[in-house]
Amino acid sequence: MSESGATRGRGSRARRRRGERAMVPRAEFTSYYGLPILNKPTWKPLDIAGYLYLGGLAGASSLLAAGAQVTGRPVLARAAKLGAAGGVSLALAALVHDLGRPARFLNMLRMLKPTSPMSVGSWLLAGYAPLTFAAAATDVAGRYRLLGAAATASAAALGPAVATYTAVLIADTAVPTWHEGHRDLPFVFAGSAATAAAGLGLVCAPVGQNGPARRMAALGAALEVGSFRLMKRRMGLAAEPLEQGGPGALLRSAEALTLAGGVLAVCAGGRRRLAVGAGAALLAGSAALRFGVFHAGVASAEDPKYTVVPQRERLEARRSGA
Repeated sequence: MSESGATRGRGSRARRRRGERAMVPRAEFTSYYGLPILNKPTWKPLDIAGYLYLGGLAGASSLLAAGAQVTGRPVLARAAKLGAAGGVSLALAALVHDLGRPARFLNMLRMLKPTSPMSVGSWLLAGYAPLTFAAAATDVAGRYRLLGAAATASAAALGPAVATYTAVLIADTAVPTWHEGHRDLPFVFAGSAATAAAGLGLVCAPVGQNGPARRMAALGAALEVGSFRLMKRRMGLAAEPLEQGGPGALLRSAEALTLAGGVLAVCAGGRRRLAVGAGAALLAGSAALRFGVFHAGVASAEDPKYTVVPQRERLEARRSGA
């Protein structure tokens, strides 16, 4: 370094020590022409966030239906079977509405690509939906009980995958908040699905038969809230959209409703009104979580810093490791 350069360097350091204000403004993250680095998802919020919610409700309801049927709780089993069939029907309707034409969903069944969550999910829904319809129809009709039992068991076997594959689907995108949560988001969605199915069971079943729903509510609430908090700690900067603005308000409401519903479910006992209140809180909390996660992802795609900063941090970490 030349003498004049060294002098300037010492002078700037001295000015900093004296507390003088820098004349150059601090740099802010931006992009060319102020445009986002990523194209934000073009999915319709009501369709796709609803699809995330209803798919989770359906998958967990199939598990609850199988448990209720095995333990001799016919009203709870029927409510869960109808919930699974209705949930997956509405989820498929929302998906097709977002795609624009039913043929686009059928086109996804032309081939199976194991490395594509969308392809695997399409085939999963195509196999799962008829099973839920058969289970519900045979229960309501009171006929073909062996067929109904087989359909119920098969739907329950596919239920966990149906409840959680949407987390893998959105985490496989480049949307920062969704992608950075890929390790924990399936567990968050599993807990959310369990609370939704338990909530439906608590609302629809008599208190003498809602024991499995109350236990599922407690376990689901613990899994959802615990996994969500762990996910935010691991995500770093990408967790900011989960805590700010409209998505943050939705997710805080989701946590409060889920915790309240879980506690009420445990304390409900033989009190019907308390069980219904717990169920309503759990259903609303699960929906708020799915919509909050969806909108937080869209917000993260619109701000360049959620793309640039984590990339730089990963690059620096690799350099430090090397």
